[in-house]
Amino acid sequence: MSVTINVRNEGTMSTHQIHVFISHSWAYSGHYDTLADWIFKQNWSVGQASLVFHDYSVPKYDPIHNARSDQALQEAIFNQIARCHVVVIPLGMYANYSKWIKKEIAGANSYAKPILGVDPWGQQRGSSVVANAAKETVGWNRKSVVGGIWRLYRA
Repeated sequence: MSVTINVRNEGTMSTHQIHVFISHSWAYSGHYDTLADWIFKQNWSVGQASLVFHDYSVPKYDPIHNARSDQALQEAIFNQIARCHVVVIPLGMYANYSKWIKKEIAGANSYAKPILGVDPWGQQRGSSVVANAAKETVGWNRKSVVGGIWRLYRA
């Protein structure tokens, strides 16, 4: 399904509130920062519909402080995933070795949340863990990412 995604113009007819969880590794937070800027700091539209994205991630500047153990942290992350519509995961190789990204994939699967894989530019090898879990994979481009989120939200 081809969709034209645009930075929002005035005069939209309806609004879609879309909750997004962006997975990331603290050691590679640059991918998260770029994706968050693209998704949450732009005004997006498709046709006459306004798209308003809400961040359900666990960003570095607002981590889950009250987690007393790995289990408590997992429950807190799963709670965020349960409340989102789409999970976005960069396909960086670090994802193959991150226990938390694997747990986030398990959480997305538990709550039947679609995963959008995003292939960072210049990536020589991507994560097979993420690629296998993703319902759709897009390139490292803001319109591709937002279009992928929109398609998975509408599916």
